[in-house]
Amino acid sequence: MRKAFPVEDLARDDRFVRVPLIERINDPRNAVAAAQGSSGRRGAGRLTPDRPDAPDAARALMHGIFVGEIQALEGAGRTCWDFEVGSGNGEGIAEVPFELKLDMARQCWDEARHCEISIKLSGHMGTELGEFSENTFLYEAACNPDPVLRLTGVNRALEGLAIDVFNTMREFGEIAGDPVLEFCEDWMLADEVTHVKMGSDWLRKLTANDKPRQERALEFQRVVDKLFSLGGFRGEEEDSPVRLARRFRELAGFKEDEMDTLAQIAKEAREEMEAIAEANRAAVAS
Repeated sequence: MRKAFPVEDLARDDRFVRVPLIERINDPRNAVAAAQGSSGRRGAGRLTPDRPDAPDAARALMHGIFVGEIQALEGAGRTCWDFEVGSGNGEGIAEVPFELKLDMARQCWDEARHCEISIKLSGHMGTELGEFSENTFLYEAACNPDPVLRLTGVNRALEGLAIDVFNTMREFGEIAGDPVLEFCEDWMLADEVTHVKMGSDWLRKLTANDKPRQERALEFQRVVDKLFSLGGFRGEEEDSPVRLARRFRELAGFKEDEMDTLAQIAKEAREEMEAIAEANRAAVAS
């Protein structure tokens, strides 16, 4: 079986429509929304049942969770296969401890279960698979040739985002009086905390004697975190659609200063998006 399987070769059936992240960001309809007075940020405030678009916003988020679970399963499976067992510690040495492979195998089991739960939840919420588009950034992060960067990009950055999203959906289910949604999201949230904790633990173990490599990995994580703050979609402001789940991130091995950095990254992403929206309004007005 081939190693380092590229994102272009991922198998999908005709229900799935891929839209690259950069195309979504550069969608000209964003300029129209900005001209009409929108902040330009994705979403319209915190996800609560009283939002006019709450049903569609919740369904879109659930569909995004579903495709993320597929890619997380594929990524963890690739990590089990792509690297040889060994004690390689330097960049470019594709070796990992056997115990890391066991953790990734356990994660595959979890992600497969999450796929099944997410499919049933999507049906419960009235969504058909493929109704919303798929972007493949999670799997792209799982293609990094350095296992440490792969773990920080996927298990700490993107699975960390999953903690925030699952917590948001769990709270939405509770407020909306939907015990099925609340229970399922709470169950998956517990798994995500475990996955992020595995990433945190292996990052520190594999770079204990290589601080430059650790810093490269953390910088890669910061880049991924900024991309997936999506212009204020995730943050700590009251109107952020997805709130930073500090308590669960703490359980997953994040330190307080790391969460402060993430909150600052999200704030900067929001300010940049608002500046772009203001420029779009000015351009359309002229």
